[in-house]
Amino acid sequence: MRTPDLAVIRPLARPAVALAVLALAGCTSTAASVNGGDPAPDTFPVRLDNCGFATEILAPPERVVTIKSSTTEMLLALGLGDRIVGTAFLDGPVPGALSDAAAGVPAVADPMADEAPGSEAVLALEPQLVYAGWESNITAETAGDRDTLANLGVATYVSPAACKDPEYMPDPLTFDDVFGEIEEVGTIFGADDAAADLVAEQRAALEAVEADDRGLTALWYSSGDDVPYVGAGIGAPQMIMEAAGLENVAADVHDTWTSFAWEEAVDADPDVIVLVDAAWNTAGAKMERLAENPATAEMTAVRNENYVVVPFPATEAGVRNVDAVADVVEQLGDLDL
Repeated sequence: MRTPDLAVIRPLARPAVALAVLALAGCTSTAASVNGGDPAPDTFPVRLDNCGFATEILAPPERVVTIKSSTTEMLLALGLGDRIVGTAFLDGPVPGALSDAAAGVPAVADPMADEAPGSEAVLALEPQLVYAGWESNITAETAGDRDTLANLGVATYVSPAACKDPEYMPDPLTFDDVFGEIEEVGTIFGADDAAADLVAEQRAALEAVEADDRGLTALWYSSGDDVPYVGAGIGAPQMIMEAAGLENVAADVHDTWTSFAWEEAVDADPDVIVLVDAAWNTAGAKMERLAENPATAEMTAVRNENYVVVPFPATEAGVRNVDAVADVVEQLGDLDL
């Protein structure tokens, strides 16, 4: 296992726009919170190896910038929406189950950027933590290089499911990995009880799902026109399909998502096509594309309109995956196969 470069991250320092770093009084578990007074829980500091980056968090972060829907919804689900001072790169609306949690969070209603924000905009919000859905969200070209942010007193945390180094990437991604992130985020925020409750709730919901038992094959069609981009064998699409009882026709591809020639899809002739619904590439547009292409129009699933639709934010590792499984199973039950 690779030993990550150690960077002591001081999430309590609040960098001003001029990038000044505030001094910290000690690194013990009694470090004061940013609200000035209460000592940090005795579980702090928290030390993590996150995608190969070592960090030390002295006290629960009070000011957080979230990048991607998965990270924003994670904090909302844990009752930590009041910590969010900025959001960016939201992939769709917050689900109904989290609408009440999001109602009192202005940053969710008014994201700071449609895609990954720049470092200047992030630092202007004086965050103690940047919680990113992808590693590419925290680079010199986006919200800021992790080492640079650390030197400015800003902690960074990437969803472990998105780690790209093979030593850290889940292979394959499992629901235990998803639940592990919930627990780790709970630890970061001193919200272990809330995390344990959420995991217990999600485990119970997953166990209650009765997977489709008809041995149906499926193609997970995420995006792409000339060449489709589909769910492969080790990521969230595979995890969701497997739990729903679907056999992924691209499961042999050792990747999370992959390019997949239309000829391969036609040859596989899946019983069902799972369509990812995104604002920039809707499920309806994909249906039209499949029906208009002479080759794909002859596929069984296209002829019979055997489609299952999944919203984009539910397709990445996070708190919506269990609901996605239940939703897929319900839609399968409605199909006349």
